[in-house]
Amino acid sequence: MLTLYHAPKSRSTSVVQLLHELGVTDQVKTEIVTIPRPDGSGGPDPKNPHPEGKVPYLTDGDDFVRERAAIVLYLTDRFPGAGLGRSVGDPQRGAYLSWLVWYQGVLEPVTIINWAGVGHPAISASLRDYDTAIQRLDEVLSKQPYLLGEDYSAADLLCSGPFAWVADQMKVTPAITDWVARCQDRDAVRQVGEG
Repeated sequence: MLTLYHAPKSRSTSVVQLLHELGVTDQVKTEIVTIPRPDGSGGPDPKNPHPEGKVPYLTDGDDFVRERAAIVLYLTDRFPGAGLGRSVGDPQRGAYLSWLVWYQGVLEPVTIINWAGVGHPAISASLRDYDTAIQRLDEVLSKQPYLLGEDYSAADLLCSGPFAWVADQMKVTPAITDWVARCQDRDAVRQVGEG
């Protein structure tokens, strides 16, 4: 059986929301673990197999998946019936993969770097900067309701997460604000209730 290692009110919350969106909470065991928190609370949990003591972490028998974008892809490929991913051969597969990896490789790092007040030409030359990332989202969301067009996908769930969690600390545009509201106005978000 698939097992998700999850700490409430952490990055793994989006994966729990995805399980609800996919309708597979009965097919994935959720193991609650503790993690070290930025405020000094929490701590390592011997039940957590993640080599760095982080979440989310998904096991599938002897196999494992870590990093949210990889877990989202794994689960949407494993459970395609909900239509939240894009299967191999789908004309939006490339765009779907691009948004997942863009989140993990660009948006999350530049958001943390921006929040920490760190700046260096090498960072903006390689990762881009926060304003450029926001501009990229705004370009798309000013023209359509979701990242892939008219329909909500797991890319929206993943990419909108930081804006929902720390909205007061992130500069956004009206199009992004509206998109985040649409992404948060979902039964899965209400069922998990960790916002």
